[in-house]
Amino acid sequence: MTMQTDSRLNLSAGLLSVSVAAVLVAAKLWALAETGSLAVAATLADSAMDLMMSLGGLAAIAYAAKPADDDHNFGHTSAEDLAALGQSLFILVSAAVIAVAAVLRLLDDRTAMPQAEGFGMAVMVFSIVVTLGLVTWQRHVANRTGNKVVLADSLHYMGDLIPNIGAIVALWASARFGLFQIDSVVALGAAAFLAFGALRIGKSAWDALMDRQADRAMIAGICDIVEKCDGVRGYHDLKTRVAGSRVFVNLHIELDGTQTLDQAHEIGAALRRSIVAAYPHADVLIHKDPVGVQRHPSDPRPPASSEQ
Repeated sequence: MTMQTDSRLNLSAGLLSVSVAAVLVAAKLWALAETGSLAVAATLADSAMDLMMSLGGLAAIAYAAKPADDDHNFGHTSAEDLAALGQSLFILVSAAVIAVAAVLRLLDDRTAMPQAEGFGMAVMVFSIVVTLGLVTWQRHVANRTGNKVVLADSLHYMGDLIPNIGAIVALWASARFGLFQIDSVVALGAAAFLAFGALRIGKSAWDALMDRQADRAMIAGICDIVEKCDGVRGYHDLKTRVAGSRVFVNLHIELDGTQTLDQAHEIGAALRRSIVAAYPHADVLIHKDPVGVQRHPSDPRPPASSEQ
């Protein structure tokens, strides 16, 4: 699959996400006006956040797809992390507003009960069906392209099913038993769920912006590939950093110093192909050293930790 095909699939998932979020916002605004349910308001806020996140994700996908240029030699994939960090902060603020509104409603005995619960429940069921359709396509795209923005978006929409189901329960309890307090309790739960998701997304984005290394499983996998590569006598200075959907890998390998430059290049190129085959979104840079080489005394860098 070509990078152009990957980009088209990722953009299709982003456009569908924006479209679904816009439809759900409109439907839930109508449901809120009809029911006055705070649980519905919580799902509306969640969908509004989804719309903003989807727009930001779409912009990040489009910008990150731009090739490296003179100003951005390593590409533009960090745009994904910047968008995710801003979205997480916005979601945290929204969760706090919902939580405060829910507590104030619980403390106010004069709060009116939700109305037209059946209509609100129908809108929530519609939201669940549409969300499941979106997630199905997003998972298909993520499995083919490996794009983390699309995958994260699909996970976020899967999480949206919980407040939607909670809103249905709250509306049903209000209509059946007159337990309007459940509406506020569900809203509190939805706010907590939003805050948890926002913190998780924000931490992941912050780690990437701070050049955090790749996960341990990937590092162990790269080490295994290097150790099994013919002609490689040893390795050191294995460093990784994550930027959006890309993982940058720097590595020093130790080779027989008596072989020709062509032979050394062939070994390094074969190793790079093996790493990229296992991790298609890795950007690999390999430096070749002769076996037993010592760091020059005038080299200002600190001694490197060995990955052997």
